[in-house]
Amino acid sequence: MFDIGFWELTIIAVVTLLVVGPERMPALARTAGKWFGKISRFISSVKSDIDRELKAEEMKKVMEKHASTAGLHDIIEETQADMKEIHEATEEMVSATNEVAQEAEDSSAPVDQTDPKEKAEKKYNSDDEYY
Repeated sequence: MFDIGFWELTIIAVVTLLVVGPERMPALARTAGKWFGKISRFISSVKSDIDRELKAEEMKKVMEKHASTAGLHDIIEETQADMKEIHEATEEMVSATNEVAQEAEDSSAPVDQTDPKEKAEKKYNSDDEYY
């Protein structure tokens, strides 16, 4: 964080010992330790608050996205229901058409199945000549 090495700490400790003196040095170290503890707890508390807020913000974005796609889900479901109705109506029309076609086929007179070529040959092979 501050990039302080061993020698820098040693110089700070020696200067502090010279300025404060050996009698008050333990009390000063204790007070400095308390302050560093409070600062580190405060920093960790701020970090956890920021993390919590970021997660809450992330959840809000997910909820907004989900809310915007919920309308799409409703539209998709409605479209699927409409497509199902259209499919059922089409199936009914096909079956009705098949029934009508079957009835027409059953009720129609039988068609002469002779080949047109044979009919033509019979017609021209008769005794009458058409020239």
